Formats: sequence, C-alpha cells, structure tokens
Amino acid sequence: MPYQAEYIWLDGNEPTQQLRSKTKIVPNEVSELPIWGFDGSSTNQATGEHSDCVLKPVFTCPDPLRGGKNVLVMCEVLDADTMKPHATNTRAAAAKVAKKYAKYEMWFGLEQEYTMLRADGTPLGFPEGGGFPGPQGPYYCGVGTDRIQGRDIVEIHTQACLDAGLSISGTNAEVMPGQWEFQIGPLGVLEVSDQLQIARWLLHRIAEDFDIIISLDAKPVKGDWNGAGCHTNFSTNEMRNAYAPIDAACKAIGKKWELHVKNYGHDIESRLTGLHETAPWNKFSYGVSDRGASIRIPWQVKKDGKGYAEDRRPNGNCDPYVVTRLITDTVCSDAAAG
Repeated sequence: MPYQAEYIWLDGNEPTQQLRSKTKIVPNEVSELPIWGFDGSSTNQATGEHSDCVLKPVFTCPDPLRGGKNVLVMCEVLDADTMKPHATNTRAAAAKVAKKYAKYEMWFGLEQEYTMLRADGTPLGFPEGGGFPGPQGPYYCGVGTDRIQGRDIVEIHTQACLDAGLSISGTNAEVMPGQWEFQIGPLGVLEVSDQLQIARWLLHRIAEDFDIIISLDAKPVKGDWNGAGCHTNFSTNEMRNAYAPIDAACKAIGKKWELHVKNYGHDIESRLTGLHETAPWNKFSYGVSDRGASIRIPWQVKKDGKGYAEDRRPNGNCDPYVVTRLITDTVCSDAAAG
C-alpha cells in the first residue's frame, strides 16, 4: 500500500527563508526515500530557464496529521548540476561544524516564540476592528478567556509534535496576547534544528485549519509590546560538568557579538532595544538570572556550578542551522584554542 511523504525544505526568500513542502506518493516496497526535484524558479532558488533544484531527505519522522505509515521529511536543497549544497542550504554548513567539534558534545534547547494573527494581520487577543488590549502583565502563563487565546491550536500542535516523536519539552503562553512559545531539545546541532523546522511546519499547517496565521516576526506589534525570540540554550560536555567553561563560553561569544547578532534573524534591532526583557542589540553582556543581558546564566546553574547558558538574542524568525552553527563554532573553537 503506497504512503505519503511530505518533503519539507527552506526556500530562497530574503530576508527570511520560508518553509515549503509537497507530497510524494511512495511505493510500500521502497526501502529508502529518494531524492526529488522541484521548481526552484518559484521559490527564489533558480531562474526559469534553469529551474530544477534537488531535495535530499535528511530527517524523517511519522506524520501525526495523516497518521498511518505517512511521514514528514526534512530536506536539504542541492544544486541539480553539481549535486552539492545549494547557496540557500544553511544546514550543510552546520553539518560541517557539528562534525568538526563532535567531541565537545554540543547540546541545544530552542525556545520558539510566535504570534497568532487573524487573517487581517491583527494579533489574536487584540480587539477586532482596531485598538489594543490591556497592558502586558496578566497574559504570561495565564489562564482564562480574558487572558488567553489560541490554546486549542497549541494543544493540537503539542500532541502532534509528541506523536511525531519530536523532542518537544514544553509550551507556555507568552507576555503579549496571542503570543505563545514551545521548546525543542536538548539535542545536537542538526537534530535540534531539523526538529524545530518540522515543529514550525506542523504549527503553520495546523493553524491553516483555524484560519490563523503564524507569525515568527521579531516585533509583530510596534510599541510597548514584547517581541518574539528564539532563546537558545547551549552547553558543551565541559559546561555540563563545571562552571569555568560556562564563563569562558560567554566571553568567547562576547568577542564575536557583532557576527552573531547580524545572523540571529531579520529586524533584530526592533526587538533588542534594552526593553521588554532584552539587551540592546549593539551591546554585549552576560549575567546570572539577568533577562536583560545578552546571555543569561540561570541561577540554578550558578548554584550547581555547572550546566548551560541561554543566548537571549536570536529572533523568532532566526535560522536555527545558522544560530547553532555560530554558537558551536565560537564556543568550541575558543575551547580548542584554550
């Protein structure tokens, strides 16, 4: 009996790549999912006269929406002529760095914030027809119709991630109405990034059924409202066993703060203002239990003398392959030099 494989990839849109997908009917006797092609001229990855691009399966999990033997397939994009990574393929570079520093056993936990929007672009929870809800305060981790909207989508999405075998580790309502968060990890460089992309795809797909738009924009509502980040928790094996490597990792990232922040997502300056639990985009700091720092070291980590750190700067619309690659390369190269 044939089954459906949903091939998912990142397109060539700028400044933020978007997820695309299409369905392949796979004969039951196929033992390994094949490469597949697509029209790159329709995804900003090729020209019309030379349009073919290639999808290479790299991560597969059960499809929790279709059920049965059906699967979701995260793919890398390859150039059809050379069969090498396409210019828009950021996963390939992450794979090289992950392999280079494998001995450090880098782990990541990604906190994906997002905003639910109505079809007219206004956040769920904001008054229909215009205006604003009451100021921030009661919405974070809240309960009740006057505080929370969209929980039905969150519950379905959470169960879908569990059914797909993804390492989803939690969810919560966020500071702005209509804003939520889910967490993926802890996992390695490629594993956490692949799973976050699949979880994002599932969220967009489930929201379709409710006529809701999922926005990963850094600052969906200007003014006195929280933006949407993708706080990135990270650790090496050494960090998980001692405190000094945590301090060293933060200092190493501080030396390359500009490189990191320029690659942490589109429109980052509008979110990293020094307000709303953020550090200014053009200043680097780290501290224990400080949500106004670029990197926060949890109080429990300081108490235990080991653990992890949280880079609070990546945007909700960041590319996880880029973020995890940069942190791995900076932290591990510094550790190797030391």
